[in-house]
Amino acid sequence: MDTVVVTGGCGLIGQHICSGLLKKGFAVIAVDKEPGIYNEGKLNYSFVQAAPTDKDEYAEIFEKNEVSVLIHAACTVDNDLGPIITEKEMNESKNCDKFIYRYAMDEKVKKVILLSTDQVYDFPKTREPIRESNELKPVTNYAQMKHASEKALVAEMKHHPEVICCIVRYSPVYTKNYTENLMAKITDPKDGSNFVSGKGQYGFQFCCVHNLVDFLLCYIKSVDDVSCAGVYNVSDKLLTTAADIIAFMRENHRLGAVLQKSSGGALSKLKGLFSSSKDEKTNYRYLDMSKLENNNILDNTKAAKYCSFRWNVQNTK
Repeated sequence: MDTVVVTGGCGLIGQHICSGLLKKGFAVIAVDKEPGIYNEGKLNYSFVQAAPTDKDEYAEIFEKNEVSVLIHAACTVDNDLGPIITEKEMNESKNCDKFIYRYAMDEKVKKVILLSTDQVYDFPKTREPIRESNELKPVTNYAQMKHASEKALVAEMKHHPEVICCIVRYSPVYTKNYTENLMAKITDPKDGSNFVSGKGQYGFQFCCVHNLVDFLLCYIKSVDDVSCAGVYNVSDKLLTTAADIIAFMRENHRLGAVLQKSSGGALSKLKGLFSSSKDEKTNYRYLDMSKLENNNILDNTKAAKYCSFRWNVQNTK
């Protein structure tokens, strides 16, 4: 039975990754700064409490266990971190990256998977799909933090060409019950009211957590050659419109009044807010108006070779 270490294993994303691995017959070691109950008591599941800076705890994990796969999801924004990414959190992530990759390589881990973000891309001003080869231009603190993780992994992998390395750049996540990223797209940052521009037929790229987990499981089970290493975009197949978000929230959760604003007026007003706001560079959920107007879509053709991406906002669980 192969053993997988999942850092950040008790966060929203991490707990679903661990659950999926257990169902597929892997032994899972979840590492996080706080325990979680989602997978507690399940067969072949163990938990190690460690902050991103606890070097000794991580060293012991790799020394005492024959680890086949490392999924590095620590410092991944979900329910563990708030919308504003601080300098402290960025530094903690850098410190963790420095030693966890080295420990994994020293103990001959076969595969290393890093969870990153589509925010590292320089989003084009056209509606061209965003491919893995697109130019990188991280703006938010979160994007800069994950880009630093990517660079640290690539630097370490140069010394270990036999290890299969995968960087997963995925869009903001959601589940049926975790809706913060969805709601951020229909919430006016000035007064907190819900709004829609026009009829809401403009789209955002999201990633259902279950699509992300499906890809990871398929990649781990299917890939056994270093030629398959590299960067993979992971997201839902189609954009989710503002109208989709409103319909989803009304069906599954409480949603108050939604103000309908004229397209021109709403866009101009929000552009003015963000052009002078420091939050644009620190808030990973900020409403980037260029994305809203251009309906940029993440091209996940490469990842779709392994996974069908069957989940969306209509059928998520």
